[in-house]
Amino acid sequence: MARIFADLTPLRESAPFRRLWIGHSIGTVGQQMASVAVALQIYEITGSSWAVGLTGLFQLVPLVALGLYAGAVLDRFDRRRVALWSTVGQWACTLGLVAQAVLGLQSVPVLYALIAVQSGFFAFSNPARQSIIPRLISTNLLPAANALTTLTWSIAFTLGPVIGGLLIAAAGGVTVVYALDLVLFAVAVWAMWRLPALPPEVAVEGAPRGWASVLEGLRFLKGKRNLQMTFYLDLVAMVFGMPRALFPAIATMWYGGSVADVALVVGLLSAAPAVGAFFASIFSGPLGRIQRQGLAVVVSIMVWGAGIAVFGFIRWLPAALLALAIAGAADTVSAIFRATILQAATPDEYRGRLQGIFTVVVVGGPRLGDVESGAVAAVFGEAVSAVSGGLLCIVFAGVLVAAVPTFLRYDAQRPVP
Repeated sequence: MARIFADLTPLRESAPFRRLWIGHSIGTVGQQMASVAVALQIYEITGSSWAVGLTGLFQLVPLVALGLYAGAVLDRFDRRRVALWSTVGQWACTLGLVAQAVLGLQSVPVLYALIAVQSGFFAFSNPARQSIIPRLISTNLLPAANALTTLTWSIAFTLGPVIGGLLIAAAGGVTVVYALDLVLFAVAVWAMWRLPALPPEVAVEGAPRGWASVLEGLRFLKGKRNLQMTFYLDLVAMVFGMPRALFPAIATMWYGGSVADVALVVGLLSAAPAVGAFFASIFSGPLGRIQRQGLAVVVSIMVWGAGIAVFGFIRWLPAALLALAIAGAADTVSAIFRATILQAATPDEYRGRLQGIFTVVVVGGPRLGDVESGAVAAVFGEAVSAVSGGLLCIVFAGVLVAAVPTFLRYDAQRPVP
């Protein structure tokens, strides 16, 4: 039975990884609570799915602008120091969310500004954490470590939205959620502070700096079709298949009731994919034995798209939550293998830069998805937005595989970038 469940070896063998995992788990719960609060606050002020969807754009711009440069910084400086200060910056933005709520500003521009700055700090902290992991554990444990990291996300995306929705419903406002996020995210700051020093393993004399270093990382990707496919496939899945910006309107129009009921439904819809991700992570033991990791990524993304399309047709809440959960489980399997391929097939001197690109793609894709789904919903309605997004995800994934069929043969025993 032990082989069925998640492999806990990385937590047992590496104390720094264990602290990083715990801090990230707790801090991300708070962040997901706050994301629901921001969406509900903006929808309460504007009554517009488009305005909620624009949060994705305001997070995406600083992420793209800084994410690539962050990777170059990580390959040149101590990764622990970069991770610590960027995490402190995220925590300070949470303090700003608390302040605006306490002052009763009810200002959408202020909310946009805070999440934009927070996204800029995230552009440094996330690739730092991801590029640190291969320095804390051995290569053969990377699939297990990535499964545990995905478990972190699934727990946070499950508990955060539900707790956030319940607290908002009970308190009648968002202030308590922002305040709790401030406390929880402090644990993530502690975890980064406790990491050992992590300077570059190889100091290359005359290596390019700044944006020249970024360009060198992008040139490294030229011809690396397997690494490129991990980025392209995730963009397709998230840009077309992410229905998150639709949840406030769907909760109101399809499953509506009082303000408290809508808040709870938004929390449940937001948490459902993470519930699926949680079970996929818990039962991730067999994933470590899969060698055709590229094929596993493609199949998982196809299932994700199908789940989102089915969700768009459903009007019974339990069935809708089940469809989202199945989609979330499939996305988790894809995420585990995409992260493993990137970490295993990339030399350490390029890991920071490629993790910067990975962060831009993985986090920026859903933000673009928020904009895309909100824009389609504004013209054609929420149902068309969800269904068309899921179907387009399947279509474009198929197009990519037809263009790069060698990705289906990627072998974990011989990681070729």
